[in-house]
Amino acid sequence: MVKRCTWVDEKSEIYKDYHDHEWGRPVYDDEKLYEMFLLETFQAGLSWITILKKREAFKEAFDQFDVKKIAQYDEIKVTALLNNEKIIRSKRKIAAAIKNAKIFMDIQNEFGSFSKYIWGFSNNQIIKNIDDNFKTTSKLSDEISNDLKKRGMSFVGSITIYSYLQAVGIVNDHELNCFCYNK
Repeated sequence: MVKRCTWVDEKSEIYKDYHDHEWGRPVYDDEKLYEMFLLETFQAGLSWITILKKREAFKEAFDQFDVKKIAQYDEIKVTALLNNEKIIRSKRKIAAAIKNAKIFMDIQNEFGSFSKYIWGFSNNQIIKNIDDNFKTTSKLSDEISNDLKKRGMSFVGSITIYSYLQAVGIVNDHELNCFCYNK
């Protein structure tokens, strides 16, 4: 049997697939970085499995995670999202998604890409877990969270940002005995 991180529900194929093929793998593509960013901001206060189960619905509802389209959403689109039973229908999170998309693009313009911006905080290095103590924040997530908040983003607290950093592989928090730890 494959040894995975203890948080993985071994009965859930979607969780196993996400862990085995995506979580903790370095992402440099702005489109993928934005997809994960939007999903993480909607996850705030909820379980990640809820988001994974709704991921395809989010992709469809949010125009394939097209940041340029999302930045232009109007009240008609917001109403449609609020009426979409397949996604998280939080008016505050939807409004934040639109505002955050605009700021995401501002960051792309300022740094050349969001990837350069986000990876710059770790000097383009993967920060590897060196013990099995479970963290929910770090100095790095505090720093990035504070910077994003100063830029005007919402739903980007340190816990959310730490989860994001784990998801996109800036922080490799696979447990030491997990088969993904050294990948």
